[in-house]
Amino acid sequence: MRYILFTIMFLSACANPGIVQLSPHTYILFKEDKAGIFGNSAKLKAGVIQEANDFAKSKGMVAVPISSRQTEMAPGRFAAFEYQFRILSPEDPEFKRTELLNRKDHSKLEVTIDDKSNNSGDVYSELIKLQDLRERGILTEEEFLIQKNKLLEN
Repeated sequence: MRYILFTIMFLSACANPGIVQLSPHTYILFKEDKAGIFGNSAKLKAGVIQEANDFAKSKGMVAVPISSRQTEMAPGRFAAFEYQFRILSPEDPEFKRTELLNRKDHSKLEVTIDDKSNNSGDVYSELIKLQDLRERGILTEEEFLIQKNKLLEN
């Protein structure tokens, strides 16, 4: 009996925690794919995003992604996906439908910097914006570095 109780406690501690609220409208969802080499990281990612969307829909809201992080399976480590999102009312002014850029068109994305922004505070805020674009997947690492170098040369 003690062995069964220990096993149940151990397995429940290893379970994915589900959706966790970080602030009033911000949530995080983390899942691990414990199927090892038989797992499917794309299916894991799609499932997590779908669960976040279903959660938002159950509250009459929409899920808006903030960030995500994917860890691929490696020796001694399961594939995992972490998804942070906010839930907003569809009528909320912050909720706007945006188009995704094609990767080939994406290379034309240019960050414009006002010539009056020569002080370090403005450069810092522009670097933060670039970092945010990179984290959201809007800029690739290469595009980020190009734009960062342009910013720092001014």
